[in-house]
Amino acid sequence: MNDQLKHLSDRVTKGLMTRREFVGRAAALGVTAAVANSMLSSAAKAAGPVKGGMLKIGSSGGESTNTQDPALAASEVPVTTLRMWGEPLVNTAPDGSLDFRAAESVEASADAKTWTFKIRQGVEFNNGKTLTADDVMATMQRHTNEDSQSGALGIVQGISNMKVDGDNFIVELETGNADLPYLMSDYHLMIQPGGGVDDPTGAIGTGAYIMEVDEPGIRHGFKRNPNYWDAANTGHADEVEVLVLNDSTARTAALQSGQVHLINRIDPKVAGLLDRAPNLGVKSVAGRGHYVFIMHVDTAPFDNNELRLALKYAINRQEMVDKILRGYGTIGNDMPINKAYPLFDDTIAQREHDLAKAAEHYKKSGHDGSPIILRTADGAFPGAVDAAALFQQSAQAAGIPLEIKREPNDGYWSEVWNVQPFCASYWGGRPVQDQMYSTAYLSTADWNDTRWKRDDFDAKLLAARAELDEAKRKAIYSEMGVSLRDNGGLILPMFNDFVDGVANNVGGWIEDPNDQMMNNLASIKCWVNA
Repeated sequence: MNDQLKHLSDRVTKGLMTRREFVGRAAALGVTAAVANSMLSSAAKAAGPVKGGMLKIGSSGGESTNTQDPALAASEVPVTTLRMWGEPLVNTAPDGSLDFRAAESVEASADAKTWTFKIRQGVEFNNGKTLTADDVMATMQRHTNEDSQSGALGIVQGISNMKVDGDNFIVELETGNADLPYLMSDYHLMIQPGGGVDDPTGAIGTGAYIMEVDEPGIRHGFKRNPNYWDAANTGHADEVEVLVLNDSTARTAALQSGQVHLINRIDPKVAGLLDRAPNLGVKSVAGRGHYVFIMHVDTAPFDNNELRLALKYAINRQEMVDKILRGYGTIGNDMPINKAYPLFDDTIAQREHDLAKAAEHYKKSGHDGSPIILRTADGAFPGAVDAAALFQQSAQAAGIPLEIKREPNDGYWSEVWNVQPFCASYWGGRPVQDQMYSTAYLSTADWNDTRWKRDDFDAKLLAARAELDEAKRKAIYSEMGVSLRDNGGLILPMFNDFVDGVANNVGGWIEDPNDQMMNNLASIKCWVNA
């Protein structure tokens, strides 16, 4: 039996049999699904990565307005491409540990105020220049400059001083922060020569690939970086092509036909059917991602908390999980934190769908009855248009005049999100609560897409950073979550699983709860079996 199972697992590794077929054959031989999957993982590891060939990815989240400036990356395609040519100091590994990249180690002072990153030696940028600690400092300085419009601005603003000492990059904080290394894993913080000041869009970094084709909204092409420092473990394909396929049906068809090897954002409506296809598999993993409707709390009529509460009580979260996510996720609670985060407070009461309360708050708001415009697009998140329609129906049942305006996908992330006062959006989540709050809810954060600006909230965020007692820190985060839930501009009906599609001849796929497509690293960690 062992020889037969080994033969079958080898066929899966070579892409000649699906995982589902293997588990079924193994069950017929008396092997449990858990043991069968463990055997497949071992077989894949034993086979090792296959070098060469071309890996093709079909991805949503690409627009004609995209740029290779890491500071401005706001959707899936830019994040994928910059992870191919660049690297931050560290990444967050699937198990929550640190994966050291431009830095090879980090040490902290006892009060977590001073952090020393030892910069990896012998690393070259893809233009031939050697990486130095000065490049790291220049990169961080650029992102602390408000003129950069960096999505990492809220993360790096707590830095009081930076300096270089030989091969070390030293960060001094205003208040201690035990989570600082995780903040440095933010995908905006790709290390660039000279900080990218002279050429922020040049796609020059220390990553596994060199960009050869840059056609925003259409496609991006890469060749392997011959001088990449970690070539044994990442950057397996000779070439990688990222095709922008914003339409869900087109993306799915491309995977089924073999035009691409990997796709992101499979629509939950078709995930079960697609997973039965003979040449591919649907991969899903729960994490911190969430689908949202965001209101600018400084813009009428959303500057009225009674109106915000009316909309929050009107939305039917369970209906959206059932009809939009089809079980690939869980209900949200109008705060961006769930049980996937360390120090999550599971005693916070769940907001329930309540049309009577929605109507009561709407009446108290004194709103004049004019249409409340919610903007959405297919590309906002899978099922966003249908979710908006469900929201409209439940709001109307409470007497709230919600009106839906469907926007084009192209330009959505530059012309609608973070610009218009009420729209559909998504967040991939962050490794720790401090990073999530610092990125999107700190008053000075450039990506504060609800315009939530509260001195008391900022003070609590800083206090949580400095608090090394986990119980006390958890209590502070709990207060922050409740405050945002009850007063903020975030309507968070659901936390989504990351649902991706993978051809059977792709090797190296692993579950990563940090973001879609293996934390957007599938392009450099996966390979094509011959």
